[in-house]
Amino acid sequence: MKIAVAGLGLIGGSLYKAAVAAGHDVTGLHHGDVAGLEGADVVFAAMPPDAIVPWIVRNSASFRKGAVVIDVCGVKRPVMAAMAGVPKDGWLFVGGHPMAGKEKGGYENSSADLFRGASMILTPPEGTPAETIESLKVLFASLGFAMTVVTTPERHDAMIAFTSQLCHIIASAYARDERVSDAIGFSAGSYANMTRIATMDPETWSSLFLSDADGLLEVLDGFIARLCEYRDAIAARDAERLEALILAGADAKRRELKAREGSA
Repeated sequence: MKIAVAGLGLIGGSLYKAAVAAGHDVTGLHHGDVAGLEGADVVFAAMPPDAIVPWIVRNSASFRKGAVVIDVCGVKRPVMAAMAGVPKDGWLFVGGHPMAGKEKGGYENSSADLFRGASMILTPPEGTPAETIESLKVLFASLGFAMTVVTTPERHDAMIAFTSQLCHIIASAYARDERVSDAIGFSAGSYANMTRIATMDPETWSSLFLSDADGLLEVLDGFIARLCEYRDAIAARDAERLEALILAGADAKRRELKAREGSA
């Protein structure tokens, strides 16, 4: 398959390397490059949310008839809504989001193995041919993805606000504590896991947060309310209530792990 990847940061660079490793005919496009778009079967637009649609509009005449153009940013509603109004001369657009990443961005941190075992989320517009989705599933399997999840932009953004954006906010807030500078020698795995993603790129993630503000506020308010339950139980020295909260969290995680094992 002929593939073009526009934007060679962490995700775009990893898509490029994974596609090369899988034996596809791949062209990597830096800023302003268009060579390689004309013959591509699949074009990945790997760039921030606000840059995707302008880039596609500028280069739409270069897409061949039958090509599938896929964005890979972390929010889907604004991109899908904007793309609905873009004329498509025989090519298709499908929203995408690879559920993989690192705390450090850039091509230098990209890897052909980044997507190994990960899921790829697709939000195809209504009317997208079933055979197109099936061919994309085969493509993503060749790049190392363990599964492809097909959903709506609304469902995607609601879930990603919880599984990704909330986690990044928690890590950032946690890392801002003044005790962080004294943590060496007093920290282990739990601290490392909690702060790993705090070094996120500010411009990229603030754009993602604001693009999904309503969904993010909902899960953030819910988290704050649950956090206050623990705070109130500790302040009241209420061991029974605290144990119940801890047990509820443990049970919820066990159910999630059981469901994950069942879907493997």
